[in-house]
Amino acid sequence: MSKRVIATPAAPKAIGPYSQAIVAGGFVHCSGQIALDPATGEFVGGDVRAQTERVLKNLEGVLAAAGSSFAKVVKCNVYLVDMADFAAMNEVYGQRFSGDAPPARATVAVAGLPRGARVEIDCLALLD
Repeated sequence: MSKRVIATPAAPKAIGPYSQAIVAGGFVHCSGQIALDPATGEFVGGDVRAQTERVLKNLEGVLAAAGSSFAKVVKCNVYLVDMADFAAMNEVYGQRFSGDAPPARATVAVAGLPRGARVEIDCLALLD
């Protein structure tokens, strides 16, 4: 089985030894995204709503570069530093993943995330 590395300026460059995404086996395996501005590489910050918006924009850019979209996402993992942020994150997330067949999802609390982020999201999507 072959794999293809996805690297796009529509999302932040990897801040470690990983790829933005890997295409393999008919799927796009997206690495976790935090609220980094792809143009500057700087952390956007703000509340969890603002961070979730930036995270989803970053994921959208990676998915598009791979030849997929939010409509093809089958699974997301959401990492929150504080579960008190769940409702706010979920509200923003639900604007992107609404309809009759939203993806499967796990949401877990973590002790910390890079750059002081409050939320990180990764996903698995089918290719278009």
